[in-house]
Amino acid sequence: MEEKKFDVQSLIGFILIGGILIWMLYTNSASEEAVDPQQETEQVEVPGNTDSNQPPQQEQDVQSQGADSTALAQARERLGAFGYSASLPSATENTTTISNDVLELKIDNKGGYISEARLTNYKTFDSIPVYLIKDGNASFNINFTTTDGRTLDTENLYFEPEITQSGDNQIISMKLKVSENEFLEYRYVLKPGEYMLDFSIRSQGLNDVINSSRDINLNWELKGYRHAKSISYENRYTELIYEYDEGDDDYLGSGDFEEQEDENITYVAFKQHFFTSILLTDNPFERGKFTSENLVEDEEVDTVYTKKFAAQLPLELQGGELNYNMDWYYGPTDYKILNDYDRNLDEVVPLGWGIFGWINKYVFIPFFAFLSGVLPSYGIAIIVMTIVVRIVLSPVTYKSYLSQAKMKVLRPEINELNEKYKDNAMKKQQETMKLYSKAGASPMSGCLPALMQIPVFYALFQFFPSAFQLRQKGFLWADDLSSYDTIAELPFNIPFYGDHVSLFPILASIAIFIYMMMTTGQSMQQAQQPGMPNMKFIMYLSPIMMLFFFNNYASGLSLYYFTSNLITIGIMLVIKYVIIDEDKIHAKIQENKKKPKKQNKFTRKMQEMMEQAEQQKNQQKKK
Repeated sequence: MEEKKFDVQSLIGFILIGGILIWMLYTNSASEEAVDPQQETEQVEVPGNTDSNQPPQQEQDVQSQGADSTALAQARERLGAFGYSASLPSATENTTTISNDVLELKIDNKGGYISEARLTNYKTFDSIPVYLIKDGNASFNINFTTTDGRTLDTENLYFEPEITQSGDNQIISMKLKVSENEFLEYRYVLKPGEYMLDFSIRSQGLNDVINSSRDINLNWELKGYRHAKSISYENRYTELIYEYDEGDDDYLGSGDFEEQEDENITYVAFKQHFFTSILLTDNPFERGKFTSENLVEDEEVDTVYTKKFAAQLPLELQGGELNYNMDWYYGPTDYKILNDYDRNLDEVVPLGWGIFGWINKYVFIPFFAFLSGVLPSYGIAIIVMTIVVRIVLSPVTYKSYLSQAKMKVLRPEINELNEKYKDNAMKKQQETMKLYSKAGASPMSGCLPALMQIPVFYALFQFFPSAFQLRQKGFLWADDLSSYDTIAELPFNIPFYGDHVSLFPILASIAIFIYMMMTTGQSMQQAQQPGMPNMKFIMYLSPIMMLFFFNNYASGLSLYYFTSNLITIGIMLVIKYVIIDEDKIHAKIQENKKKPKKQNKFTRKMQEMMEQAEQQKNQQKKK
C-alpha cells in the first residue's frame, strides 16, 4: 500500500480559497453597511421580483431557458412541429381588437378566429348591442393530419398576432408557427365603413408538415342569437344559404334538422333574419356539406339561440401549401348593401323566385326607397305605395267586377236553366254555355283578372318581411314595423295566435271580410250548387285565418293588407255606383243574344263533345 505524501500545492490552494472567502465576506458586509435602507427597499420592489433571495440574472436566464426547453419538448411531444407555437409567449387566451365605425371584431390567439363580432350601430329588440359572435356561439377550425401521423385542429392551437396599418386599413396577421419562418396564417383586413373584410388563409413552409394525402377540412359553425321580439317570426327567416355552380343558390333551415351537399361552393351565408354572417371565396370549394338544426323547442319559452348552422368545406393544397383568398361579411341583411358588392349576395334576401323576385328588385325596392326618402315616416311610405299599387291595378279590378255584374244580370236565366234541366246535368251544362256564349259573359273572366294580381300580392308578401329599412321604425301604435304591434298582453298563450293582441291584423281581417262580402255576395246562391265550394264558409274562414296568421307577423305587412283592402273596397264602390250601370249591362246582353255569335274553335269543340256525350247517354237509355 502506497503511503500518502503531504501535498504542499493542495495546502496552498486551500489557504488561497480560504483567504478569498474571508475577503468576500468582509467586502459584502461593508457594502451592506454602506447601502441606504430606503434604497434597499426600492431594489427589492422591482416589478415582477417579490423574492429578495432570487438568484442572479444570469442564473435566472439559464433556468428560464431550461424551463422553455422542457416546455417546448413537451409541446412537441403532443403537437409535433406545431409544438413550437405552444411554446411562444403568444400561447395565451389573449385577444386582439380591430374596429371601424360600423363593426368591432375581437380575434383570439387560441384558434386565430373571431371570438366577438359586434355591429356598433344596431340594438336588439330589448336595447342590447347586436352581436353576431359572442361567448363561444361560433367556431372556425381547420382539421388536418401531419406527416408524423397527428390529427390536429387549429381551434385548439395558439396563433401569434401581429397588427399593422396600411393607410386607413387595419390588418391583423394571425400565424400558427412551426418555426419563425414556417407557419399557417389567417390574415384579416378591415376597411373604414365596411361590413366586409378581406380574409385569406395561406401557409408557408408546411409542405413537409401537412400530410397532403389526407383530407383537410374547414369547419365553420354558428348558433344564431335571437335579436327580435317574435321568436317564431325571426326563426322563420333564419336560414343557411349557399351559392354553388357559378351562380345557383340553395337554402336550408325550414325544418328541425336538414342536411345537404353540393359542389363548387362560392359562398356560405348564415342568415339570422335581419343580420347575416357570410364567408366568400375567390377559389370555389370543391364541395360543401351543410346542416341546419332548429334550437327553438318551445316558442312560448324565452330563448337565446334560434338555429345552429354548420358548413364543412374541404381545402386543397397547391404545391404543398394552402392559398385561399376569401372575405367575411358581418352585417345587416340589407338588399342595397349586399347588392352593391356585386357578388350575388342579394340572393340572401328572400324576395321570391322568378317573376316575384323580379317585381321586388326592379319595382318595389327602388320605389319604396324613393318614398321613404321623401316622406316623413316609413308607415306613410307604406300607405302611399299601397295606394299607388291599387290605382295601377284598378283596371284589373274593374274587369273583375264587370264580369261579376254580368253574371249577376244573367242569374235569373241561369236559375231557370237549372230548374228546367235539374235532372239532366249534361243538358244543363250545354244550355248554360250557350247562354254565356250569346251574352258575351263567362265565369272565368272574373277569375283571370284576379290571377293577374297574384304576382304583385305575393311579391309584396315577400317584400315586407325582408325590408331591413322597417326594422325598429315606428308608426302610430306600432313601435317596430318589422315586428308585430301590441295593444294588449294576454296572461296565457293561444295556439297559433300568441300571448298578445295586435291591432293591425284585426283591422286587416275586418277589411278582408267586407271585401269578400262585396265580391262573393253576388254569387253566393250559385256557390250553393252541388259540387261548388261553400263560399259563405270561405268568406268567414279567410278573415279568421288572416287574424291568426298575421298576429305574429310584421305590422308593416298587416298595415299594407289593411290599407290595400280598404282602397279596393273604395274602388269597387266607385265602380259599382258610379261607373257600372247594371240596366245598361242587361240591355247590352240582350242585344248580344240576338246577334249571331261566332264560336271559337275551343268552345265549338267542347260543345260538340258534350252533344256527342248527350246522344250516347240517350241511346243507352233506349237500350
